[in-house]
Amino acid sequence: MKIELSHLEPFLGRDALKNAEKGIANAYQTIYNKTGAGNDFLGWVHLPSETDESLIADIEQTAKKLREKSELFVVVGIGGSYLGARAVIEALSGHFDALNGHKPFIVYAGHNMSEDYLKDLIALLDKKDYSLVVISKSGTTTEPAIAFRILKEHLINKYGEKEATSRIVAITDKAKGALKQLANVKGYKTYVVPDDVGGRFSVLTPVGLLPIAVAGIDIRQLIKGAVEIEKMCQANPTLNDNMVSQYAAVRQALYDMNKTNEIMVNYEPRLVYFSEWWKQLFGESHGKEHKGIFPASVTFSTDLHSMGQYIQDGLRNLFETVISVENSGHELRIPHEDEDLDQLNYIAGKRISEVNHKAELGTILAHEDGGVPNIRIVIPEVSAFTLGQLIYFFEMSCALSGYTLGVNPFDQPGVEAYKKNMFALLGKKGFEERTEALRKRLEA
Repeated sequence: MKIELSHLEPFLGRDALKNAEKGIANAYQTIYNKTGAGNDFLGWVHLPSETDESLIADIEQTAKKLREKSELFVVVGIGGSYLGARAVIEALSGHFDALNGHKPFIVYAGHNMSEDYLKDLIALLDKKDYSLVVISKSGTTTEPAIAFRILKEHLINKYGEKEATSRIVAITDKAKGALKQLANVKGYKTYVVPDDVGGRFSVLTPVGLLPIAVAGIDIRQLIKGAVEIEKMCQANPTLNDNMVSQYAAVRQALYDMNKTNEIMVNYEPRLVYFSEWWKQLFGESHGKEHKGIFPASVTFSTDLHSMGQYIQDGLRNLFETVISVENSGHELRIPHEDEDLDQLNYIAGKRISEVNHKAELGTILAHEDGGVPNIRIVIPEVSAFTLGQLIYFFEMSCALSGYTLGVNPFDQPGVEAYKKNMFALLGKKGFEERTEALRKRLEA
C-alpha cells in the first residue's frame, strides 16, 4: 500500500503542507496521550495488535457453526453496526454470489425502515434456512430494534424457541442495555461492543469480525493488515515517513484552500460499500460546528458518464481521493475481430484491467487540468490484508483530521435531532412537549 501525491503539485506548495504538518504532529500527541475531546473512545487505536487470540478463535468457531446451518445469514444493524462488515464482505465476495448458490449468502436488515424491504426479506426467509446476528449497544436503536423484533418472531415460528435461540447471536454491551438483558434471559451467544470503540470505528471488533467470518473471509489477514498500519503510525508519525500523516495533512491543506468536498473514487464496483463505510467514518466524525469536508463517492468509469461532467467542469470546491487497485483477481483479454466494426482492434489482446488503468490515469490527468486535486492511494490487490490496511489507514487519518479541524471526532450530537422529532411524532412517552411544538409547526 502506498500514497501518491504527485498530482497535487499544481495545487499545493510545500509551505501549505508544512503548515498542516504541525497540526498533524499535535494531533498524534493528542491521540496517543489521550488528552483530546472524546478520549474515552480511543480503544480502536491499539485494537488490531491487542486483539486476543482466544477471541479470534471463538469468532471463527461460532462462524463455522452458523455457516453449517445457514443458507442465508442476516446482519441486523445500522450505521457502524453494519457498514464496516458490509464493506469487507462486498469487496471480497463474488459479484454474482447470490445467483451462484454461495452459502451462506449475507443479507442485511435494520439499516432502513422500509416495509416493502422487510416484507420481501421475510418472504425469502420463509424458503431458506437462516440465522442472524443483531448488533446494537443499547438494543433500543429504532431501525435494528424493529427488524430484530420481527425477525426474532419469524425465527421462533419457523424453528421453535430452542432452535431459534441457537441461530441468534447478539453483539451488544458487556453488562447493560435492553439487548444484553434479552440475551441473558434467552441464552443467546453474545459478543461485546467495547465501551471505548464507537460504532464507525468498530469493524475490527466482533461487530465486523463475526459477519465477515461467517462470509468465509480470513479475519486474521484483515487484522494483520491493520496491525501493519498501526505499527507504522506509532513508529513514524512524521510527514516524510507516514502515508497516514500525509493524507491527513493534504486534506487539511486543501480544506484551508476552500476545497470543502472530497470524492472517494474507485474503479472496482466491489469497493462501493467501502466508500459507504468511508463516508460515514468521515461525515459523522467531522461534520460538526458548521465545519468539515463533505464526503461523497463515485465508481468510475460508470459515473464518468453521469457525475464526470460536474467533476470536470463544475464548482471548484472539490478534490478526489482515488483508490487504485494494481492487480485484478482474474484475467480477461479483448478479442480481435476481422470486421472491426466497433473499432476496438487497436486494443485487441489487451487485458480489461489495462484499459481500466489507462481510464484511471486519463481521468486523473483530465480532472487535474480541470482544477481538481487528486490523491491516489494504491493497493496491490483487493484482499483481506489490504482492506485491513485501508481500514486502519482511514480510521487514524480521520482521528488526526478531526483534531486538526478542532472538533471531537468521536461523538455525533447531530444524529440525535431526527430521533427526537421521530419519537415525538410517533407519540413516545416523555416527548409530549416536543410533540405539541411540532404539531403547531406543521399546522402553520
